[in-house]
Amino acid sequence: MTSIRKRSKKAGLAPGTLIHMGRDKAGATRVDMVFYDETHLEKHPVGTLDQCLIKKGAPGVTWVNVEGLSDLEVLRHFGSCYGIHPLVLEDILATDQRPKAADYGEYLYVVLKMIALDEESAEIKSEQVSLVLGRNYLISFQEGLEGDVFEQVRARLANEKARLRAMGPDLLLHALLDVIVDHYFLVLEQLADRIEDIEDELIDNPTTATVQAIYGLKRQLLFLHKVFWPLREVVSSLQRRDSQLIQDTTVIYLRDLYDHTVQVLDTLETLREMLSGMLDIYLSSVSNRLNEVMKVLTIIATIFMPLSFIAGWYGMNFKAMPELDWPYGYPAVFVLCLTIAGGMLVYFKKKRWL
Repeated sequence: MTSIRKRSKKAGLAPGTLIHMGRDKAGATRVDMVFYDETHLEKHPVGTLDQCLIKKGAPGVTWVNVEGLSDLEVLRHFGSCYGIHPLVLEDILATDQRPKAADYGEYLYVVLKMIALDEESAEIKSEQVSLVLGRNYLISFQEGLEGDVFEQVRARLANEKARLRAMGPDLLLHALLDVIVDHYFLVLEQLADRIEDIEDELIDNPTTATVQAIYGLKRQLLFLHKVFWPLREVVSSLQRRDSQLIQDTTVIYLRDLYDHTVQVLDTLETLREMLSGMLDIYLSSVSNRLNEVMKVLTIIATIFMPLSFIAGWYGMNFKAMPELDWPYGYPAVFVLCLTIAGGMLVYFKKKRWL
């Protein structure tokens, strides 16, 4: 997970210059196309881009999904075919974009992050998703080739009775945004489980590894805050119908999506507050353990203090000490020491110091 991307190779270049600013991804760019209406569904991979895939004004909805941004010619093709502004293409390639929505009249540009939690490394994997919405099409650009979270949307499109088949591309935009936000909840749930485990560890047996885990989680939640917080503004602008490409029938779904984004932010803030208090819990746990150790050592030192006094007293080199010649002197002193130690233990127990 990298929250800050280097932009040094972009410095000084003219606006609209196409340079991929994200991580280098192996493999060629893959393009898939789905065309659908109420009665027909067609989907297939696109091998060549010798012509424009989408016919503007044609009936039905076309969804083109582009995975991988390493081939700049693919971006230039879509820019020339569908009139996508060079600044939008530049934003698609600069994969450190803040989530936003911009209305360009004939099309609407939305960008956000698609995230997942790697179960093995416990690291958050993020991938930028750019969506270009037209009157009868939607183009999605994904940063990598590792797959996406859109399978549920594809399954819904395969159902002839699905509402998605009878609506325009704006509802498809909602469906893609909604499934991405739903996976935000899954990631937060996984992080919440880890935080609960760390809380138990903090109380039972805190270690330096526990503190490192806390700081790792704080870094992840800080990254998620950067991802989630602007998304509320994006969905809010969509539901206000700032763009004419959003129909009235889709607004109610966008309102529900807005509620989901608010819930995501509330959950995130709750987790952040829990983590903020974890260091205090750690310091308190360490302090309690230190107090327990110091209490035991103090009790031991207190018990041995009179015993040391007796041993020192009879260790003096005076010949005129009557107890030195007494046959029962050693057993008497031994019993005296045991009595004093036992009496002090009983006293400490009565005072509940043990």
